[in-house]
Amino acid sequence: MLILRSAALFVVAALFEIGGAWLVWQGVREHRGWLWIAGGILSLGAYGFVATFQPDAHFGRILAAYGGIFVAGSLLWGAVADGYRPDRWDITGATICLAGMALIMWAPRN
Repeated sequence: MLILRSAALFVVAALFEIGGAWLVWQGVREHRGWLWIAGGILSLGAYGFVATFQPDAHFGRILAAYGGIFVAGSLLWGAVADGYRPDRWDITGATICLAGMALIMWAPRN
């Protein structure tokens, strides 16, 4: 149950962080305006808040593991929101990142 809770928190954090970055990107690069940028900034703040609910209390471990989620989630977001088509190396790299995240977060420790 602890792993499911942790995984769910990573998914929610990814939605806030990647979504926030995408909103800022859209506001600046696609000239959608300040409301998009402000929404992105709020979403990025929400990401930091959600990350604090991880059961592990080590900041470095949480952010390091989140890097794997960010890589895979960013590719997925780009595919869904912007029509990006990851190639086999993108998918291989994302898979390695997710495996690293799982080791960092859920490997047995003394």
